[in-house]
Amino acid sequence: MCDCPSSAEILVSVDRFVATVTFSRPAKLNALTPEMAATLIDVVDWCDRSNEVRVVVFTGAGEKAFSAGSDISTLASYATPWDFRNRVDYCDAIRRSRKPAIAAINGYALGGGLETALSCDIRIASERAHLGAPEIKLGWIGGGGMAALLSAAAGPSNAALMLMTGEPITAENAREWHLVSEVVPHEELLDRAREIAAIVARRAPIAAETAKVNLRALAGMSVEQSLQYERDLQAICFATADAREGRRAFAEKRDPTFTRS
Repeated sequence: MCDCPSSAEILVSVDRFVATVTFSRPAKLNALTPEMAATLIDVVDWCDRSNEVRVVVFTGAGEKAFSAGSDISTLASYATPWDFRNRVDYCDAIRRSRKPAIAAINGYALGGGLETALSCDIRIASERAHLGAPEIKLGWIGGGGMAALLSAAAGPSNAALMLMTGEPITAENAREWHLVSEVVPHEELLDRAREIAAIVARRAPIAAETAKVNLRALAGMSVEQSLQYERDLQAICFATADAREGRRAFAEKRDPTFTRS
């Protein structure tokens, strides 16, 4: 147990610097209500502040879904289109977090659920997973970064195919299109995601966070700008106590003990 924000529908556990956040509304394909979204934002912000968390794994409860995104039945609660436009978005919270994030996609990742997965740094999918952007079937498009994130990961043509047809793709399609890094047997998914998280958690935390910052910044930079930015980040990391510990451990032929300092 941890002292972080949680609810019956947003479950959180922390073990050895890895937080697991579970969307727990399986009867509704883990679709998020505004209340769940608010809790999720609080959880992400808490993880960002906590020295007990170095990596966050997101997954869904039940056998069918990672998340079907926002609960459509709650969208009418916004009084005006302007209120809807200016809603606080849970995907924004995940993207702005400093902590590395892993999506363990255990089933359907649709609409905002796909945007949630795409907002994570690493994505691992169950062989049963299906990923889709079905908003066009209802008369609108995604608004949590769908087009930009899909296009960056899968390429403009594949993104257009998903956005304009609304049809889901299989886990194997997603791997071929570079939307996910691995496809694993369903029963091994969470263990594999946590295995990767544990490896990242053993690395120097500041270095892992700067690696994330570096990757996120590249999209808006030229090659020359990105090289200079990377060197600046490297210099920051090199000056940390963890970098000194890494050099000592290498010289002493032992595993380093990193403290985020």
